[in-house]
Amino acid sequence: MASETLLARITDYASRPDPYPLYAELRAAGPVVRQADDSYLIGTYHEVAALLHDPRMSVDPRTRGEVTHKPPFLRLDDPEHHRLRTLAMRPFGPPHSPGRVDAMRGEIDRLTQDLVASFEAGRQIDVVDDFAYPLPVTVICRLLGVPREDEPLFRAWSDALVTAADVRPGQDTTEADKAGEQARIEMGGYLVGLAEQRRGGPGDDMLSAFVNEPDPELRLTQEELAETAVLLLIAGHETTVNLITNGVLTLLRLPEHLEHLRRDPGLLPGTVEELLRYEPPVHMRERIPHSDIDVAGTTIPKGASVVLALASGNRDPMRFHEPDRFDPTRPDNQHLGFGSGIHLCYGGPLARIEAQAALGALLPHLDAARLVQDPPPYRQNAMLRGPRHLPVQL
Repeated sequence: MASETLLARITDYASRPDPYPLYAELRAAGPVVRQADDSYLIGTYHEVAALLHDPRMSVDPRTRGEVTHKPPFLRLDDPEHHRLRTLAMRPFGPPHSPGRVDAMRGEIDRLTQDLVASFEAGRQIDVVDDFAYPLPVTVICRLLGVPREDEPLFRAWSDALVTAADVRPGQDTTEADKAGEQARIEMGGYLVGLAEQRRGGPGDDMLSAFVNEPDPELRLTQEELAETAVLLLIAGHETTVNLITNGVLTLLRLPEHLEHLRRDPGLLPGTVEELLRYEPPVHMRERIPHSDIDVAGTTIPKGASVVLALASGNRDPMRFHEPDRFDPTRPDNQHLGFGSGIHLCYGGPLARIEAQAALGALLPHLDAARLVQDPPPYRQNAMLRGPRHLPVQL
C-alpha cells in the first residue's frame, strides 16, 4: 500500500522539508507507480524526460473533460500552444527581441544591491520577504511595464493562483480553485487595462509591444493578452523566489561551498545550475495521455493523471553520479529544473541571471550568517517547493 499512496505522502505538508527519501522510494518502486486514486507517479530521469518530449502527452485539462473554457497557453497543446508561446516570446527573447533579457542585467544588479544595502551585521532578515520575493516581482513588473506603486497588488493574486495550481490528492480544492479563478480575472483585467493605456503611445515594455503589434496575424486577442500577461507574471517570479531561497538555504547548510563561492565568484553559474538540479523550485508536473500509452511495461490509460516528479529525476543515480551530493562543478548537468520539451520554461535565462545576481550580492553578507530555524517553515505548495520564510541572523 505504501507505494500506492506515495503521491499523497510526498504532497503531505509533513514531507515538505525533505521529500527526497520518498523520491528514492518512488524510483525503487518504479519507473511507473499507480496510485490509490488511479493516477500514475513517475520519478526516474529517463522516463520523465522522455514523457516531457512525448507528443501523446497532453497538458490540457480539457483532454479529460475537466473544464470547458480555454486554459492559458501553459496548459495548451500544440499547435495552439506553439502559436501563443511564439507570440508571447516576440517581445521577450530571441529571435525577435534577442537583447531584452540581457539588457536587464544592469538593472537586476542595481535592484539586488539596493535590497542588500539595508542589511546590517547582527540584524535578522527574512530572505524571502526582504530579498527573494521583491527582486523577481520587481523585475517582471518592470518588463511588463507595471507602475511601481502597483507592484504590491500582485502578491495576493499570485498566492491565490499558485495555491490553485498545487497538486493535492484526495483534498477538496473547490475553494482554492474559486479563489484562483477570481485572482486570474482580477489580475488579467488589471493588466489588459494597463496595456490599453499604452495603445498608440507605446513605452519600452512588453505590454506596449503586445498591444502595438502592427501585424494583425501576430496580435493577441484581449483574452489571450490577459492570460499571457498573468502567466508571465506568475511564472516569471514564483520559480525564481524558490530558486533564490533554496539557494541561500543550501549554501548556509554547506559552508564549505559557500566559502568556495566567496573566494571564486566565477563558480556562480555552475552553482545555480546545480541548485536547479539539487533543490529545484519546481518539483512536479502533470500530464494526461491522449491515448493509452506504454511506459516501461506499464499501460497508462487515456485520460489518466500522470504526475512527473522532476525533482526525483534530478536525483536519479541512473543519470547523475552521486546525485545526493551538491557539486557546482558537476559536468553534463542536464537537469530537469526548468522542465524540458515544448513546455521548457522560457523564463529560464532570466531566472538564471536573477539567481546569479542575487546570490552574488548576498555573498558578502553570509560570511558569519546562520540559519535561525532549520528546517524553515515551508509553503503549502508541493509542486512549487520552497520556504515561506527563511530567517537568517547576519
